[in-house]
Amino acid sequence: MKSIQRIPMSKTALKKYLAGLKKKDLELQILDLYGRFPVVKTYYDFVFNPKEEKIIQEAKRKVSNEYFPIRRKRAKARRSVAQKYIKHFMTLGMDPFLLGEFMIFNLETAQRYSKNQKVNEGFYKSMLRSYKEAIHHLVIHSLIKDFEERILQFYKGTEEQDWFFQEEFGQLLQVLEMNGQP
Repeated sequence: MKSIQRIPMSKTALKKYLAGLKKKDLELQILDLYGRFPVVKTYYDFVFNPKEEKIIQEAKRKVSNEYFPIRRKRAKARRSVAQKYIKHFMTLGMDPFLLGEFMIFNLETAQRYSKNQKVNEGFYKSMLRSYKEAIHHLVIHSLIKDFEERILQFYKGTEEQDWFFQEEFGQLLQVLEMNGQP
């Protein structure tokens, strides 16, 4: 059986289609999407009742539990948990400051974990990627000054713990210094 190849609708075609709908028909379509697709429901729930602080606190609790579990003996220490939250928060259009706070919190939590635990090279590589993403986010949204002290503290921690990829962590800090940041 041949699979049917679908051609995605262009934004222009969608605009034209939506412009041709009556208000009542458009409302019905949006309600239908809200009921059918959890991502649409999540989006509208966030838009109309953001509760960003509560969402961030819940995410922090889950990330913290990855490294310092309450109910189980061993930590899973999965970077992917925080990354899923970060991606989700970006999709929702969360306040950039709160997202930056969460990104730095994730790095600090992982660093506290690595201080007393043996971690592999993949962990450091993953944290370097998270560090780059956080710095990029903070630069784009002109938030470096707000997080300057915590960024420097994190970097010092990588030196004190003799993390792998120390040179790469340092290069990111140098780029910020050349641009008049920390």
